Amino acid sequence: MLRQRATGLGETLRRWPLARQLSGTDLNEAATTARTRRLRSRLHGVRTVPSVCPYCAVGCGTLIHVQDDQIVDIEGNPDSPINEGTLCPKGAATFQYAVNPNRLTRCLYRRPYSTRWEEVELEWAMDRIARLFHDTRERTWIAADPAGRRVNHTSGIGFLGGATLDNEENYLIKKFCVGTGVVFVENQARI
Repeated sequence: MLRQRATGLGETLRRWPLARQLSGTDLNEAATTARTRRLRSRLHGVRTVPSVCPYCAVGCGTLIHVQDDQIVDIEGNPDSPINEGTLCPKGAATFQYAVNPNRLTRCLYRRPYSTRWEEVELEWAMDRIARLFHDTRERTWIAADPAGRRVNHTSGIGFLGGATLDNEENYLIKKFCVGTGVVFVENQARI
């Protein structure tokens, strides 16, 4: 009986990582428990696609992890020379932006004096925006200042860009604004 206990105690000690480390030559194997060997990465079996953060023109590298054609995680790419795996607060929230079930994916319109939003077609919304832009520009156009100098602009329209625009899109928007006389141009990309 005593011998069985001693054998059982010896077996228990051999399974204890510290005892294996002290008695063995393979320290890596000795430091690994059976539970550790069974563990798998949260990204086990997931395809990883390198990409670029969409939020500004810096171009931080990201890793998009995809499983069954669904994004399961987005993180900074440590191999990117631009950000070396780090992301700003907006870049770090890219996953929530991409897979958020509350994200609007259709056009909503609230008529004047209405208390509710209604779904409209994209073409209708774009036509309405173009019509209102044109009408406001015509109504608020200033050809010359009080001294008679030509200014050709409108102060009735402003443009606020979004943080997901890249350099090229911002360049085109600025050219559009200058070409149409819009002088109030801003971007909310600053953190």
